[in-house]
Amino acid sequence: MPPDEIDLANPRWHLAVRLRDVILKRWSAEVRAVGVNGSLAHGDDTTSSDVNLVVVTYRAGAGPRATRRRVDGILADLVVVTGDEVLRRAAEITPRWPLEADSWLTTRDLYDPRGWFADLREAHLAKLASARPAEFSTPARSNWCVASAAHARAERLAEWYETDTAMVLMAEARLHTAMVAGLLGRTHFRNQADAVRRSGLAGADMTELGATLRAQADELAARGRPVDGPLSALFE
Repeated sequence: MPPDEIDLANPRWHLAVRLRDVILKRWSAEVRAVGVNGSLAHGDDTTSSDVNLVVVTYRAGAGPRATRRRVDGILADLVVVTGDEVLRRAAEITPRWPLEADSWLTTRDLYDPRGWFADLREAHLAKLASARPAEFSTPARSNWCVASAAHARAERLAEWYETDTAMVLMAEARLHTAMVAGLLGRTHFRNQADAVRRSGLAGADMTELGATLRAQADELAARGRPVDGPLSALFE
């Protein structure tokens, strides 16, 4: 990142740069790249935003430890990953793809002498270009099962007036339903709140969410395999 793009008057950028400098001073031989994800990477951070710092190392167990804590009133979330592991994950479509892809596609580097983050982005874009429909529908079915189970449990708990627990399960059901939508539409989200909001599920009640799940089940069946079936189909 060119120096003029870093606004050191912004306390979150200032913290990110301080973290980078400490990491490079202590683990310079172990670190391949350092960058920021999330709102800083997108350029729309606010006073309530976190600093999401990613440290890419050459080997497992090297570099700083992953941590999450407040520093001078700002929550710093430090993720430490090996370059090979992230490249492997970027070449897969998993049930968590809607929440992970943003970090592969939108990272602003603080230290990247060999252009590793650009290589990561290109590797994931190449995967998206070559991915077959089944590579998205299969993990979507996995998320659908989680969402459906959480929704069913929330319904039972609501009948027993266990309202607080039902609300927790409804939040889980909304999130995984949103991830189904993301996979079926090849749409990634910035975070869990963004997934639920952009999928139109933030205010969905029990009935509305059930209708969405039924519609998704129909779409998944139309894509080649129903969400329910005989035991003989389980390992196909």
